[in-house]
Amino acid sequence: MANAFIQEKELFPVQPPFGSGKLDRGLHQIYYEQVGRPDGRPVLFIHGGPGAGISATHRRLFNPDRFHCVLFDQRGCGRSTPHGEMAQNTTQDLIADIEALRIRLGIDKWLLFGGSWGSTLALAYAIAHPERVTGLVLRGIFLGTRAEVDWFLHDMGRFFPEAYEDFIGFLTEEERDDILLSYHDKLTSEQALVHQPAAERWASYETSCSTLRAGVRRVTGRSALSMARLEAHYFVNDCFMPPDHIMTNISVIRHLPAHIIQGRHDVICPPVTAHRLADAWGRQANLRLVDDAGHSTFENGIAHALLAALDEFAI
Repeated sequence: MANAFIQEKELFPVQPPFGSGKLDRGLHQIYYEQVGRPDGRPVLFIHGGPGAGISATHRRLFNPDRFHCVLFDQRGCGRSTPHGEMAQNTTQDLIADIEALRIRLGIDKWLLFGGSWGSTLALAYAIAHPERVTGLVLRGIFLGTRAEVDWFLHDMGRFFPEAYEDFIGFLTEEERDDILLSYHDKLTSEQALVHQPAAERWASYETSCSTLRAGVRRVTGRSALSMARLEAHYFVNDCFMPPDHIMTNISVIRHLPAHIIQGRHDVICPPVTAHRLADAWGRQANLRLVDDAGHSTFENGIAHALLAALDEFAI
C-alpha cells in the first residue's frame, strides 16, 4: 500500500489552528478552524461525503506560509452538532453556512477547494455566489445527479465485487429491489442496533472502492453513521438540487479559473463527469487526469496534482 499514497515528507507538517469556533445556525452548531497565515490567500476546504467531516491531515495540503485556510464540518458531522442530524440539512443550508462563515471571518473572496461531494458543494456555492469566489480546485467530480447516485448504488460494484457483495449482503432479497430506500429506512431508524450496522456496511463499501489498490476496509463508529446517514439523506432527495443544476448554470462561473484533478481509475466518481464539466467550462478550466489513481485525495498522483494546483493559486 505504501506506493499508492503520497509520502509523508511531501505534505506540509500538521499546523495547529490559529483560531477555531462554532457558528450558531439555530438547530446546528457548525465547527470551523483556521490554519496558516491570517494574511495569506483565503481558501475554503470543503470536505466530501456528505457527512465525512474534516481531519488534521486535510490541513497538510495547504502551504502555511501562503494560505489562510478555513476548514469546517458540515451539518451533522465531525465536531458540528447535533451529530447525524438530517433536519434542516440541505444543499441550500450548507451554502448559507459557507456564506455566513465567510462573513463571520471577514473574508471578501476565497478560493474553493473540494473533492467528491466537496466538489458538488463548491460548485453549487460558486453558482450562488460567484462574486465571492476567486477560483476552484476540484477533485473527483460529482455533480449530484440521479445517474451518478445510481452508479454508486448499482454499478461501481462491478469493479469491487467483494465490497459490493458485503454491501448488498446486508439486505434481504426483497430489500435489494430498492437499495437506496432500504438503506435509508435502516439508517434513519432511531434504534442503534438497526442504524449503526447499516451505517458501517455503507461507509465500508464506499471506502473500499476509493483507492486504486483494492481491499475491503471497515469503517466503524460515529464517522460511519454521519457519512452513511447523510449520504442516503442527500441521495434520496436528489442532493436538493434541480436536475443537472450545475451543468445548467455553468455559464455563471465560466469566467473563474479552475483546476480539475481526476483519477483515471476513480470508480466512485468516474472521469467522464470531470471531462464533461471541463469541456463545458472552457478555457478557464484545466483538467488533469491522473493515470495511476482512483478516488482518494491522498493517492500519490492525486495529492501531487492538488499541491501543484494550489501552488498556482498561491501568492
